[in-house]
Amino acid sequence: MGILLTIPSGDELAAITREVGEWHTDSTPFQLHPGDIGWFGWRGDEVTAASLRTWWRDGRLVAAGLLDGPGLLRLAVAPVAMTDPDVADAIARDITHEDGGALPAGECDVEAPAGAMVRGALVARGWVSGDEWTHLRLDLSRPISVPTDLRVEVVDQRNAHVRTDVHRAAFDSGAFKDERWHSVAATPAYRRARCLVGLVGEVPAAAITVWSAGKGRPGIIEPMGVHPAHRGHGHGVAITLAGAAALREMGCSSARVGTPSTNTAAVATYVAAGFEAWATVDDLRRA
Repeated sequence: MGILLTIPSGDELAAITREVGEWHTDSTPFQLHPGDIGWFGWRGDEVTAASLRTWWRDGRLVAAGLLDGPGLLRLAVAPVAMTDPDVADAIARDITHEDGGALPAGECDVEAPAGAMVRGALVARGWVSGDEWTHLRLDLSRPISVPTDLRVEVVDQRNAHVRTDVHRAAFDSGAFKDERWHSVAATPAYRRARCLVGLVGEVPAAAITVWSAGKGRPGIIEPMGVHPAHRGHGHGVAITLAGAAALREMGCSSARVGTPSTNTAAVATYVAAGFEAWATVDDLRRA
């Protein structure tokens, strides 16, 4: 049987999210994480599922991609298929074909994990380097010391508006209303997630959402932001450490985050929080 590309239904979202999570270990490269699918979920389960691209062989999921906007596909590949030439060729063929099945026609980017054979298969088809991302990680085998400058609260139905206030200001994203946070919190991935807000007195200054892929697996930060009025006071480091401590409490082995290499302020914040930059990886772009 060949390798089949499908677009799942909303009913399949929880199972696919769980399977993608099982591909994450401390020895696998940074790739699409259940938290990425969960954060995308403010659009609702049906839209999220319709934005996924899944590749199956003999009834087993071997790769999954999230169409994160019209021109970016973020990939995860099962460890057993990472260097499988048949899987790489099938994914590259489907991605390159401009029939809209995997990617729309025109200029597009693919975020593919380092070391995956699909990267070479795309380059062989004429894809070139795009934006560079820095991947950082923090070992969680030891307790995390969280600064006390911020009063950190767990976000729930009661104080979701505080978290959305910080997000809108930090990312200049006026569309992120309370109902979008509630949609994120209703996703299958959020069952293994935690959202935190940091306050200076009673004023919200920073926020973070962290996602686990399961006990003993890496968790990710997606996203972290500081209110512009409170930048320059170390609150980004403090809320990052609070997020890392939450991941450790959930049983994660490490905390990971990816950020554009051009965002030097974000890279510096994570390094100041003890993260190590362990890889830089280019997106691949169809010219």
